[in-house]
Amino acid sequence: MPEYKYLSGFGSHFESEDPRCPNALPEGQNSPQKCAYGLYAEQLSGSAFTAPRTENTRSWLYRIRPSVVHNPFERFDQVAPFLKGKWDEQHPNPNQMRWNPFDIPSSSGGQVDFVAGLHTVCGAGDARSRHGLAIHVYLCNASMGDSAFYNSDGDFLIVPQQGPLDITTEFGKMYVKPNEICVIPQGIRFNVAVEGPTRGYILEVYDGHFKLPDLGPIGANGLANPRDFVSPSAWFEDRSVTDGYRIVSKYQGALFVANQRHSPFDVVAWHGNYVPYKYDLAKFMVINSVSFDHCDPSIFTVLTCPSLRYGTAIADFVIFPPRWSVQEHTFRPPYYHRNCMSEFMGLIFGRYEAKEGGFLPGGASLHSMMTPHGPDRKCFEGASNAELKPERVADGTQAFMFESSLSMAVTKWGEETCQKLDARYYECWQSLQKNFKI
Repeated sequence: MPEYKYLSGFGSHFESEDPRCPNALPEGQNSPQKCAYGLYAEQLSGSAFTAPRTENTRSWLYRIRPSVVHNPFERFDQVAPFLKGKWDEQHPNPNQMRWNPFDIPSSSGGQVDFVAGLHTVCGAGDARSRHGLAIHVYLCNASMGDSAFYNSDGDFLIVPQQGPLDITTEFGKMYVKPNEICVIPQGIRFNVAVEGPTRGYILEVYDGHFKLPDLGPIGANGLANPRDFVSPSAWFEDRSVTDGYRIVSKYQGALFVANQRHSPFDVVAWHGNYVPYKYDLAKFMVINSVSFDHCDPSIFTVLTCPSLRYGTAIADFVIFPPRWSVQEHTFRPPYYHRNCMSEFMGLIFGRYEAKEGGFLPGGASLHSMMTPHGPDRKCFEGASNAELKPERVADGTQAFMFESSLSMAVTKWGEETCQKLDARYYECWQSLQKNFKI
């Protein structure tokens, strides 16, 4: 495995240069008349120039060729036919939904790379107005080769479930394993190499960028700590590609492709705070009750993309990691609930505490706005009668949730074509008994 070097911190202003080209970064300015080594200076902006300093994101790239050196973009239809950005395919469906594990393409069915393996499950909003989100799964078995992808519509938060991702970006390389996540911000070009059958989840947000949640009364420390987020250090390749290097763009929900005759990963040095990054979920510092009652799941938020409504998110990324449960005279699992938010859950590995049967790694569930949900009968009766002593919860398990303030619609692929929707999901609650007595 090649060596991967990272820079530590969340939202930091980094600078990095490939050690093969010392002093490639200009001193005291961003765009000198002539850059060192004959490089081109190029700014990548993740916010408006006039955004407040706390919200302003941009990076300066010093590259062998500017990224504008490519042939015109053309439609790239039928490459990822189940990648969607419109939400009017199906009639609305408020029912509880659960999917069995999504199928990974077999080798006999041909090679499917990360882009071709994108499948949209649900979403809301519109990429053109920069408001909303989409939830995808990626199902692939091949590396991208001489091809790079970038998303003009928003940020990708990628959650590997089966198989690691070897990701090359314009900023350097990242190796992302299951139980780690990575974020590729809008516009950053990247290539994904895989080591065999590969599956995972993607949360795409059109509004702004992901942030660490405010901690409030928790104080200065806890949840996901900034130092545990890492970004790649500069790495470049100066490689001509006679047969053409494909640049695939996701723009207004559709795919386009342009060809160029060189690798796009030719950034020798860079500096700024608009960068890709990854995070190990095992480093999450869990906050929990040590007295009574089950805390709201917001205490498990890793990253959030806020909306313009204070305290409300376009999307939160929430995890349910291994932890101690010690509450007294309390029903410890998640309570029965109806929510003004949409809750999409996935399972990376293990068995989720509230539903140990039926909810499987590589599958998912969606509980839409105000649709009731909660523990099945076995979980309810077990937790209602258990001896309340300190116990470990979720060992060997990692479940997560994409939660949104928007009402999400399910695609035709998600509801019909994938053939993974469990039509009997509702039955897990039907045997709950009437226990009322006067």
